[in-house]
Amino acid sequence: MLPEDHPVTWLRRGDGVVGCGVAAELRPRGPGRFAEANEWWGQLTSRAIVRSDVDEPGSGLVAFGSFAFADEPGDSTLVVPEVILGRRGDVSWLTTVSSVGGLDQLDRRLELATTPPAPVGVSFTDGALNGDEWMAAVGEAVRRINRGDLEKVVLARDLIATAAEPIDVRWPLRRLAADYPTCWTFHVDGMFGATPELLVRRERGLVTSRVLAGTIRRTGDDARDLTLAARLARSSKDLEEHEYAVRSVAEALEPHCSSMNVPEAPFVLHLPNVMHLATDVAGVVHDSEEITSLDLAAALHPSAAVGGTPTRDALALITELEGMDRGRYAGPVGWMDAAGDGEWGIALRSAAIEGDTVRLFAGCGIVADSDPEAELAETQGKFVPVRDALGG
Repeated sequence: MLPEDHPVTWLRRGDGVVGCGVAAELRPRGPGRFAEANEWWGQLTSRAIVRSDVDEPGSGLVAFGSFAFADEPGDSTLVVPEVILGRRGDVSWLTTVSSVGGLDQLDRRLELATTPPAPVGVSFTDGALNGDEWMAAVGEAVRRINRGDLEKVVLARDLIATAAEPIDVRWPLRRLAADYPTCWTFHVDGMFGATPELLVRRERGLVTSRVLAGTIRRTGDDARDLTLAARLARSSKDLEEHEYAVRSVAEALEPHCSSMNVPEAPFVLHLPNVMHLATDVAGVVHDSEEITSLDLAAALHPSAAVGGTPTRDALALITELEGMDRGRYAGPVGWMDAAGDGEWGIALRSAAIEGDTVRLFAGCGIVADSDPEAELAETQGKFVPVRDALGG
């Protein structure tokens, strides 16, 4: 159980890193946010004195980050917790970050680790656009695609949850980790969720990225869901959307890798609420290139899975049609250690929490034959993880 003091989380199947407290923090802004964060982290790690008996990625000094989707305003966070707990298989470790008194500091933190209360009186309302307005935006996007302006655009919408009292983020985090163990449950500076999409992992020179694009909602009937999975795997619309996303990831990683493996066909990833077309792209970083996991995340963002194709045209259309600021939704979120290894997901199935208000996000890839009503239904399915975690 984490204390309430600035908890940070990155967990999957019980493994990962969590922390609390703030030993150091950076809030980069604008188009240079990734470069600024990398420079700050490099300077910080070069001055740090680290004593570690654990040789695992995520041990020693670790920073957690959550980055804005768009360049402007581009408010992002990179934070080093005072206390970090890590686990990988049978290996667990503890890191304290301070000038003196690390273990005393840990004792004080653990004394504050209480069970979070459940949210009270949660209600939901439309965000920037209601369902009809958002479907109209999808229809306009389809018209632009069929006119030849672009090939794909990802349109998102938001949903506002309001509670009778301030919400302790540790409550929905516990629910998400329990209900979606195959996803990466995360929280950094008020941005939380359970993402199924790993933007990039760098571990001792090996690079992997899980690409998701193409979605169908589950029914709860196993036989029916198997039929739907087969339909998804054959859907020309979903395969087209997926191809754009895989191509954008492979093209972004290729300059940094000496070898790459890009499977020819996707597999169907089964989650409790939806199924996705998925592809795992892998590569080996050039021996001569000192590139961090955050450098790779910056090179990949925004992929076609969250922006569109061509990127510049898709981002312009998103700004025109969505009617909202995405904030850190669909931006990179994750962690990085002093060696530059780390894991960065895409902040999907996510929400931003502030006091008694939670802003949920969901988006869909729009291509030439997208149907607005079907896309709206898809967003409703994607709201389910966080909505259920809040008790909605």
